Amino acid sequence: MTTQQVWISYSEDLKRFIISKVKNSAIADDILQDTFIKIHTKLHTLKDITKLKSWCFTVARNSILDYWKATNQTFEIANFEKETKISENLHTEKDCLRGILKNLPKKYRDPLFLSDIKGLKQQEVADQLHQSLSTTKSQIQRARKLIAKGFMDCCGFVMNKKGNLVGEIQEKKDCKVCS
Repeated sequence: MTTQQVWISYSEDLKRFIISKVKNSAIADDILQDTFIKIHTKLHTLKDITKLKSWCFTVARNSILDYWKATNQTFEIANFEKETKISENLHTEKDCLRGILKNLPKKYRDPLFLSDIKGLKQQEVADQLHQSLSTTKSQIQRARKLIAKGFMDCCGFVMNKKGNLVGEIQEKKDCKVCS
């Protein structure tokens, strides 16, 4: 993920978070800029992309603390840490996948389920569904593409250069499939 993609995904949320702590829009803009400089220079060190959002908020929290220290403002760190705990995203990939699978046409869902969930060989799936192997293969491939498209449409995932889906699950209220 690039810094620009992080900016598009989280800058507004981060700014609201910063404003809630410093109560000044101009100062919040400065802290947000500082936050994104740190994100840009350290993004490559993030090992688990699924933790990107909480990592960005941690960077913002530290930037706020740095601002307060630099301006010699007093604050109670224990209360600040308690107030700024990032709630765990209770919305998971499984929730989205369940919704995407539910919306798949039956002609794609059934062969995919038999192949990828039950673990049948594609020829066995074809036999069970009374259709040709080539039809079964194309239905399974089409189902997989529809699932990938579902994650891209639902939560803004993108396909990387290697053809893998990358991204982060949106909050449930922002999800187009689960909300």
